[in-house]
Amino acid sequence: MLPIVASMEHENFEMDHEVKLTSSPTSVLMPFANPTEERIAVIGLGYVGLPLGVSLAQSYDDVLGFDVSPNRVASLQEAFDYTGEVDAADLRDSSLVISANDGVLLDRNFYIVTVPTPIDSSKQPDLDPLRGACNIIGKCLSPGDIVVFESTVYPGVTEDVCAPILEEVSGLKVGVDFNVGYSPERINPGDKLRPLENIVKIVSADTEEALDRVARVYGSIIKAGIHRCASIKVAEAAKVVENTQRDVNIALMNELALIFDRLDINTTSVLEAAATKWNFLPFKPGLVGGHCIGVDPYYLASLSETIGQNPQLIMAARRVNESVATYVVSALIKKLCQQGVNMQTGRVGLFGVTFKEDVPDVRNSKSFDIIKELRSYGVNLLVHDPFIPAGEEIAASVTAASLEEMTELDAMVMVVGHKAYLAESGFLGRLAEYGCLIDIKSAFDPRALSDRQVYWSL
Repeated sequence: MLPIVASMEHENFEMDHEVKLTSSPTSVLMPFANPTEERIAVIGLGYVGLPLGVSLAQSYDDVLGFDVSPNRVASLQEAFDYTGEVDAADLRDSSLVISANDGVLLDRNFYIVTVPTPIDSSKQPDLDPLRGACNIIGKCLSPGDIVVFESTVYPGVTEDVCAPILEEVSGLKVGVDFNVGYSPERINPGDKLRPLENIVKIVSADTEEALDRVARVYGSIIKAGIHRCASIKVAEAAKVVENTQRDVNIALMNELALIFDRLDINTTSVLEAAATKWNFLPFKPGLVGGHCIGVDPYYLASLSETIGQNPQLIMAARRVNESVATYVVSALIKKLCQQGVNMQTGRVGLFGVTFKEDVPDVRNSKSFDIIKELRSYGVNLLVHDPFIPAGEEIAASVTAASLEEMTELDAMVMVVGHKAYLAESGFLGRLAEYGCLIDIKSAFDPRALSDRQVYWSL
């Protein structure tokens, strides 16, 4: 198995401190919550839910972490987090109670849902994990409870999809017997400089009283500030827009890179020159995968189509970004031919399989698109990633190679710039005398190659 599977999820400081105001006029100063007020359950212990649960357990005496995967729970109880978001020492020291038994949820009154919201094979929103969480919680709901969703969705899901399931299963009435809220996750996997506590938290709820309650809970752990939204739909839209905006901007850079490649102009040099103007946005071309930027625009586009609005720019950006892997493979094949390399016998090494640098998550990684297409050409392919043990199956007929095997390569395809690669002295020495370097993210200086070697980047 690969390191990450779709599991249900996406500094201590003194109790008398206050949460900082954000720049928004709707942000409010919230005192820390009384640790005895809420009995919190975090539903889903993936890269979002686990750090949240551990952080909340520092301020509240009674925090439960629940996941439907017994294997995930067992590993966490042994202080091992395969996402790498929480250190073993922090897990051992945490008072967070972790369980796969949904019976332990019966005495909770504040539920936070952090399950995945992927897309299906038709690139349509897959809300099954969210529906499953609602069915579990609905059996445990009591009057006075609140359910807050963090999973990325399109506007309307909390109130039009989740709330009716909670009502049906529990027999209670939303807004009367229990409340719902939405507070989108904003964690950047692998980013140790911007942990949960240092990211402004958006909060929303179906009533003002419920909103106060949500703000108090998150205000107990968030140093960066709390931003109150006017409605749940505003909060849902804000989250899906964050990643859609990035997708569109990266798509522009990718389209420019494809244009400049045909003009034999170095894209990195162009962007460095353009960035000397103060208001130039520093986006770069590259593969767009993972479970956020490569997924969230489809949620917004799906909703847009149902209301009769054609999401032209959003879908155009998706098409551009989805095409990059194919373009990279095409460039590699051309370079191999120019160098006189036999694709069936030559050694092509692909470095990096996870969806981004220095995280173990392979979900929706565009590396798989490259691997699949190279295999369709019959390329003799070696694949390595520091997060995947040698010999482990990566794709059909492709197993992970050891780093020792990645030598005398006729081509090096740098897909993911893990620190382990960039820090290795003489890393490019793995390239054969007449080899070619396909440097997707321009991680290396082409001047480091000899005149007999070939360099290509987006």
